[in-house]
Amino acid sequence: MSKQPVSRRQFLNYTLTGVGGFMAAGMLMPMVRFAVDPVLKGEAAGDYHPTQQKVSELTETPVRVDFSYEQKDAWYTSEVTSTAWVYKNNKGEIVALSPVCKHLGCTVSWEGNDHKNQFFCPCHNGLYEKSGKNVPGTPPLKPLDVYPTAEKDGLLQLGKPQANNV
Repeated sequence: MSKQPVSRRQFLNYTLTGVGGFMAAGMLMPMVRFAVDPVLKGEAAGDYHPTQQKVSELTETPVRVDFSYEQKDAWYTSEVTSTAWVYKNNKGEIVALSPVCKHLGCTVSWEGNDHKNQFFCPCHNGLYEKSGKNVPGTPPLKPLDVYPTAEKDGLLQLGKPQANNV
């Protein structure tokens, strides 16, 4: 301990510096966490959603695969049901396409009758090729989104839809 007494001015200076430091730290910590958290967050185990579709049963003809998963938004948990059109391409790779039309968000279907090897959107007669690429001259301006796929125990798993770069 020092033998010199602390003046009133020094005491106020130390006190205000300490309080200001605590306030600055209180404001900066959430900002630092917000910036660093995405970097530290790893791939979650729930990134792929299981389906009941057996991979061995997939052919070159697209089939509709329905799947559901639990979605948590803050304190509210809900059951979400989604759909995908899934088939194997000529290389034997699994292709899973979103059924949501990129024009107005309607649901496309694999008709197979009037539009051979094409997906059809009934809202404005939109057409997509089997790969999900939009047919020129029809309303959709972008290709259908594609789901990343994985296989677990012989069953298909689908990730979050991504932009299709066909």
